[in-house]
Amino acid sequence: MPDIASVVAQARAGIVRVTADELAARLFISQPAVTREIRDLEASLGLALFDRHPRGVTPTEGGQRLLQFAERIFALEQAAERDLRDLAGLGHGELILGASATLGAYWLPPLLNRFREQHPGVFVSLQMSNTQEVLQQLDDALISLGFVEGPFPAEDYAHHLLARDQLLPVVGPAHPLAGRRGLYMAELQAHELYLREAGSGARASIEQAYRKHGLDARAAMIGGGTEPLKRLIAGGRGIAWLSQLVVEEELADGRLVQLDVRDLQIERDLHVLWRLGSRLNPAPAAFLQMIDSNIKTF
Repeated sequence: MPDIASVVAQARAGIVRVTADELAARLFISQPAVTREIRDLEASLGLALFDRHPRGVTPTEGGQRLLQFAERIFALEQAAERDLRDLAGLGHGELILGASATLGAYWLPPLLNRFREQHPGVFVSLQMSNTQEVLQQLDDALISLGFVEGPFPAEDYAHHLLARDQLLPVVGPAHPLAGRRGLYMAELQAHELYLREAGSGARASIEQAYRKHGLDARAAMIGGGTEPLKRLIAGGRGIAWLSQLVVEEELADGRLVQLDVRDLQIERDLHVLWRLGSRLNPAPAAFLQMIDSNIKTF
């Protein structure tokens, strides 16, 4: 394909009637090369792009149209280069995150606020769901980083451990077991268990812990999120195992009560994941670096 850049330069110059020799000097190529590029493109298109005159050339209607398209192409090229340079320098860019409920609502916000202070030009999107959905978003390349609770197929993802989180057995203040000391799981089994929806990392951790102790984590009620579960048990009869991150205020003011269970403690790992073998763009790479340097503060 003939060099359109040369032809466009000729079209621009033709408007002010420069000679082929003058144009060649501007393009740092020989005059015959300019003429050849123009004639090759005209032959390829089957259309004259310039009217030749003794003192230069002027674009035909076809040449004017080519110039309009080419100007747009060159403008897009320049815009793309600026955008990529901004991305590399974190002047712009995107940070698209997926997180399970506890991490998204309680763990990530202070870090995201700090990141935005340092990189105000970066657009941030945080999508909250559950561990299973976050893994699917990573697989579909819809997010750059995923934050999950509990078990996941570690061999399928690059990952960093963020923290270990304890799940506490909690009830409402009117529950029959509230305030009792020295409870055992056999007693808890006689009361209703409230769980998160399928796909939740917290639910997977609870079911795993129950199985290890030969118990059946059978849900009497399922709440689609941490906040609904807290409200359900605060005024009802159920028991829920909830992250210590999400019940601190309710335990402090008496809206919820932690049960003193002696024979079962449930902990789960909190992880940040990204696609195995993928190279992170500057924004998620910078956020990951911030997380690594601040893990000890959480």
